[in-house]
Amino acid sequence: MIELTVPNEHAGDRLDRYLALALPQFSRSRLQALIRAGDVRLREQPARPRETVRAGDVVRLIEPVVEEIEDKAQEIPLAILFEDEDLLVLNKPAGLVVHPGAGNQTHTLVNALLHHCPNLSGIGGMQRPGIVHRLDKDTSGCLVVAKNDAAHQELARQFAEREVKKIYLALVAGRLKRPRGTIDAPIGRHPVQRKKMAIDQRRGRAAITEYRVLQSGGGFSLVECALHSGRTHQIRVHLHHLGHPIIGDALYGKNAGARRQMLHSWKLGFTHPQTGERRFFEAPIPEDFQAALDTAFKQAPDR
Repeated sequence: MIELTVPNEHAGDRLDRYLALALPQFSRSRLQALIRAGDVRLREQPARPRETVRAGDVVRLIEPVVEEIEDKAQEIPLAILFEDEDLLVLNKPAGLVVHPGAGNQTHTLVNALLHHCPNLSGIGGMQRPGIVHRLDKDTSGCLVVAKNDAAHQELARQFAEREVKKIYLALVAGRLKRPRGTIDAPIGRHPVQRKKMAIDQRRGRAAITEYRVLQSGGGFSLVECALHSGRTHQIRVHLHHLGHPIIGDALYGKNAGARRQMLHSWKLGFTHPQTGERRFFEAPIPEDFQAALDTAFKQAPDR
């Protein structure tokens, strides 16, 4: 049983939309199917997909039936930071799509995981075995994968309840006015360009990013970003909003100077689902990111 308490920021959301945001390991269509099957209860009653939630509502999701995973295993190298019987923590390389989708049925992280761990948790459905959270294709760094259903449920709960510590590194254009600060700006779908997200004060979802400048010089800054929410493209949108787009981000800035966005999931902290121990992991900075840093700060930093 997965149990969630609706936070203030999601009051008024449709139930299926709230669940899709709170439980990103499930596709929206799978969540809607679970609601229709009566496996989701809202305020102690069977829920309906279009029903709206209120702050403080308790949503209970009956343990989903594990779907049989299609055999799409591929021998793709994995950079494993930690592994035990319950989970893996990976250093995902840039350029690797997390799970299969339109135009990406093979050579994804899921294909690699199925080769490494044939018996991954199937709670997320056959397209997302073991996947608890995601990173953009061109974002590198820490990513945790559940190896069994119990670990999947507990890790999903921690992500939904904002108990997971997520720290990123971003190389951005320009020098920030303040050495540290908090960006509190709601994010929603861009009104025209549907592949983009944007700041939307009226209809956007609450999004908070805490940042700290680690180094500045040569017209660039290395920024540490701590996420206090998990909106799509959150760091990319927030830094663009500040006027300091991420280097190489073709969607929100310019891809000049790098072949991909210089965003790295640096540190990840969570409570181990089996032992209860608080664990922290750090993904080494990849070579292309380090090369971009060396180029950006080839002159003496002026931090």
